[in-house]
Amino acid sequence: MGLGGTLTRADLADVVHNRLGLSRAESAQLVERVLHHMCHALSEGQNVKISGFGSFILRDKGERVGRNPKTGIEVAIAPRRVMTFRASQIMRDRIAR
Repeated sequence: MGLGGTLTRADLADVVHNRLGLSRAESAQLVERVLHHMCHALSEGQNVKISGFGSFILRDKGERVGRNPKTGIEVAIAPRRVMTFRASQIMRDRIAR
């Protein structure tokens, strides 16, 4: 992955393969399992915190009135659950370099 690119599952699996010496198939499976557990926890309403990285936080937003920017007509926006990411202080410090 180059500068400014996107880190993919395959990239993560390659890092696991190169650093830990697992086979490519085992590395890909490990990445998939970690992501699966994270997704499952979030779908069950649990927040996910990875120390030194950040937290995936679920919030329930109530119903509210929004406005169509083109027409100006008010529209009801249904209640929903949203996920936000909050980077840890360590991550924010690394990014700010």
